[in-house]
Amino acid sequence: MQTTNGLKWPAGWIGIAALLFLIAACDRRPAAPPVSFKTVDITGVDWGKDFHLTDHRGRPVALADFRGKAVMLFMGYTHCPDMCPTTLAKMAAAVRKLGKDGDRVQGLFMTLDPKRDTADVLAQYVPAFHPSFFGLYADEQQTADLAGKFKLFFKAQKADSSGNYTVDHNAAVYVFDPQGRLRLYMRGDTPVADMVHDLKQLIAE
Repeated sequence: MQTTNGLKWPAGWIGIAALLFLIAACDRRPAAPPVSFKTVDITGVDWGKDFHLTDHRGRPVALADFRGKAVMLFMGYTHCPDMCPTTLAKMAAAVRKLGKDGDRVQGLFMTLDPKRDTADVLAQYVPAFHPSFFGLYADEQQTADLAGKFKLFFKAQKADSSGNYTVDHNAAVYVFDPQGRLRLYMRGDTPVADMVHDLKQLIAE
């Protein structure tokens, strides 16, 4: 029994009071600042949750195969004259600038033109940007369905007399965190420095 200001308190109550004081003090500590990304934060969207495709080695792949890595998924086509090679080059530059942390980032390129982008074509094209990157493909219907699930517009234009054609599409890199959650939308004009910044944030979480 202890006395404070003439009041008698059981010894056990003193410990309880001290504990409550510490809890209250902790609650008053400033909260950690929210994560701030340079690119578009789409955390919590109810779309783009998974994909099931075939890689340029002929192996089936899904998002779960890359658990533990941040995943950058870009959709385009190998005959693209500018946007696609530029975006892939920036993705590769970001991975290299991360140094050792680049091992925790997986670059993926899904073709929107499976008629021309066969496994052999993708095997030559995609790893040329970075040896760890994979080219992915599906049949035409699956390609359209998956693009729709990621809210990505694309449309093949009419072929010319030589059979050549372009494919109009959004330039978007979808970035998943190491837990497999879709977190970021990187536009085609995103600077490499911003890509690096945001990838570091995801890896560090």
